Amino acid sequence: MYKFKLHQYAIALGLCLAVVSCKTPETVAETPKTPVPESFGDKKDTINMSAIKWNNYFKDQNLVDLIDVALKNNQELNITLQEIEIAKNDIRVKKGLLLPTVGVRAGAGVEKVGRYTSQGAGDASTEITPGRETPDPLGDFTISAYANWEVDIWKKLRNSKKAAVSRYLATVEGKNFVITNLIAEVADSYYELLALDSQLEIVKQTIKLQTNALEIVKVQKEAARATELGVQKFQAEVLTSKSMEFEILQKIKEAENKINFLLARYPQEIKRDNSNFLALLPSSVSSGIPSQLLANRPDVKQAELELVAAKLDVKVARAEFYPSLDISAAIGVQAFKPSYLFTMPESLLYSLAGDLAAPLINRNAIKAEFASANARQLQALYNYDRTVLNAYLEVSNQLSKIDNLQKGYDLKSQQVDALNKSIDISNDLFKSARIDYFEVLMTQRDALEAKLELIDTKKEQLNAAVYIYKDLGGGWK
Repeated sequence: MYKFKLHQYAIALGLCLAVVSCKTPETVAETPKTPVPESFGDKKDTINMSAIKWNNYFKDQNLVDLIDVALKNNQELNITLQEIEIAKNDIRVKKGLLLPTVGVRAGAGVEKVGRYTSQGAGDASTEITPGRETPDPLGDFTISAYANWEVDIWKKLRNSKKAAVSRYLATVEGKNFVITNLIAEVADSYYELLALDSQLEIVKQTIKLQTNALEIVKVQKEAARATELGVQKFQAEVLTSKSMEFEILQKIKEAENKINFLLARYPQEIKRDNSNFLALLPSSVSSGIPSQLLANRPDVKQAELELVAAKLDVKVARAEFYPSLDISAAIGVQAFKPSYLFTMPESLLYSLAGDLAAPLINRNAIKAEFASANARQLQALYNYDRTVLNAYLEVSNQLSKIDNLQKGYDLKSQQVDALNKSIDISNDLFKSARIDYFEVLMTQRDALEAKLELIDTKKEQLNAAVYIYKDLGGGWK
């Protein structure tokens, strides 16, 4: 009867704990803001170039080989791969918390109590005559197995494991995002290197042209048709161009080393075909529709998974307000002499206990953790909205850039053609003394600047094709 009443009190106490613990703060829930637009401007074609594999998208085999090496050796990518392993191990930790903890314990000890203590005075064994079986001091030898288990009543541990899984998947998407950026960075640096090679060639041709003009003005000076001022002006122009040549050579070295760094190797020459840079054509663009960014962009998917994990963290923090049930058990043998350890059933020990506990007073720490989890959830939500918006704007900017670069390149090409003709005309007029040296110098300088700008525009065109591919989510598949 007494035991029955005790069970009733325990059940009543547990119900009271549950009722009191259920008074938890409310979750601040928000949903993503305005959905992405239906199209990028007037383009509504659903064909998306991000589905093309990177080794088919890039036609230059030298570039493909460089990207392949980078994907194998790049340190940042390897660091990200280890983050994936860390996240995978975290899943194993969370999964282990769902299962009982089972262990084995073995111990030995000795105890001698004072005769005139409460324990010694009440111990009848101290009156046993010499030769008694019970020794003094008293030994204690134990071999047992034990288990502890937290019953996941409120799905706290399961939600924690699900959050770990979401974060693991987020790290995988983070790795994919690193891959897309790495491919774009290698391609960008490669085209920059080709552009610098072309600019170097243009500068060398200009130096030859300016040197020829310098020789002409020297001859004219000897014939009293020009002055020393003209000679010095042409000499200064030649020196300026030669100085520019060394500046470009330094940029070439830095561009090569940048590629070598991305490939995780020490400086070496980058294999490339720089025979006709201006003849290279950027890939055609098929942008698809904005909603495809949600499935193709790794950074968008990563932000989405982090939002899922943050929501689960709120559920885990909320469950801390509820009662927790812990069950512990042990079974083994115990005796004061090793020879008695396996004397059954006298040496047998076992225990089974359940522990129901819930916070009632001073729950500030739990409330603070819940508020922090809720704030992190809102952070993840805002980060997701920002990532989607950024993805759309990046694609929109690149599409506009590609269109404007093409128009600008056509005009630059016409400008270079006109200036090339003007160089020939100015040289002929200068030889016949119909114009002075200043007009020749300005014509050559304008032509050099226009040619260098044309190469820069071509480089930007090629890089825009690289980045629109990346911004649409291409490269990681």
